[in-house]
Amino acid sequence: MTNPLRPRSTSEELDTATWRKSSFSNDQGQCVETAALSDGTVAVRNSNRPDAGVVLFTRAEMAAWINGCKAGEFDDLARG
Repeated sequence: MTNPLRPRSTSEELDTATWRKSSFSNDQGQCVETAALSDGTVAVRNSNRPDAGVVLFTRAEMAAWINGCKAGEFDDLARG
């Protein structure tokens, strides 16, 4: 079922998007990449497997995630 509130991005735009990753990533490519798309969504993918798929978030959803990260809500996920 398609969510009418969710913007749509084309695969062409995903292929040509400017992908960014954290400066905290190491040289082994262990990071998440993000790209801001023209329809207002933020695309997220695994830098090691960019062909494995993309998850799209609204800017509000991404802001909520970033604020949670800054507040330490997900720190336990990064511990080994």
